[in-house]
Amino acid sequence: MFTVLQIFRESPYYPKFMGGLLFLAAVHAVGTVGYLALSGWQAPWMDALYMTFNVVTTLGFSETVEAAKGTAGRLYTMAVAFLGIAGTWYLFSTFTAFILETNLNQAYRRRRMERTISALGGHYIVCGIGRVGGYVADELLKTRRDFVVVDPDPAALAAHEERTGHRIHLQGDAGDDAVLARAGIARAAGVFAVTSDDSKNLVVSLSAKQLNPLVRVVARVHDRGNAEKTRRAGADEIVSPDFTGGMRIASAMLRPNAVHVMDMMLHTEENLRVEEVAVPAGSAGTTVGALGRGREWLLVAVRDARSQWHFNPVPETALAAGDTIVAIVSPEGRRLLEEALASRGTADERG
Repeated sequence: MFTVLQIFRESPYYPKFMGGLLFLAAVHAVGTVGYLALSGWQAPWMDALYMTFNVVTTLGFSETVEAAKGTAGRLYTMAVAFLGIAGTWYLFSTFTAFILETNLNQAYRRRRMERTISALGGHYIVCGIGRVGGYVADELLKTRRDFVVVDPDPAALAAHEERTGHRIHLQGDAGDDAVLARAGIARAAGVFAVTSDDSKNLVVSLSAKQLNPLVRVVARVHDRGNAEKTRRAGADEIVSPDFTGGMRIASAMLRPNAVHVMDMMLHTEENLRVEEVAVPAGSAGTTVGALGRGREWLLVAVRDARSQWHFNPVPETALAAGDTIVAIVSPEGRRLLEEALASRGTADERG
């Protein structure tokens, strides 16, 4: 019931309903004063109020104010009754229209969705759930990342939910600042601008960076000529599906075994991926050797704070706060590697 009232307060009928309530309150106030005046200010104010309430609600128990029995009193009573009944019917009709024209189930789901999104942090926003956006969503699901889908087409959102079971989505234009704010842009880690329209992806990139300058934006472009414009608008990375597809086709011909290894990683039950894990801020630092080489991860490279790369790092390679580790891991392995970095840094600090 509380949720229904909240939805009602957000509906366009709420101001009309409140206006009707104020009108009825004014009728009761004027009616009470009028009956007091008819009685020569002799009747108790409670009797005058009760008389007005009886007239407005058509209960008609009795005329508690004697002056109302006269001709003037009855004419006044008729006027109060007309105004009171009109106001009451206005209230009922407004609330009835709200019930009939509002999809309460959909409104309830929207509020529940917004509460869910408000609890997210460090999540991703997928703007556009077409073919490319669908693949992005699949990857986020496989690697266990939280994300919000934004698309103006309700049919596309319904198809995405039916296919994946993922229910955190918003219907709206991702280029609208208000929609991005509802999607939690202020707390998001990244934005995927992957609609089918290059100009829309440019606007999404610009809006996202204005609302959260720290968020990472990856944008899709069809026309390579739009790449630089989109980058200037705020995109950190530009991806052209046509260009990437061409490179993939060439690689399948020129280096088939390397491509086969990558394909095998993507299709294993462990969902192996080449991931990057940051050494947490405040870490006292450690080494690759102290971190260990478990079955859960395979270190590929380390990028230090000076942006220098160390491929196939030796055990003596130092790991400090701000460094980035590139490793082949599963989602569970990524979690364990993050925990190992945090615990190792703390242990070294104590030592």
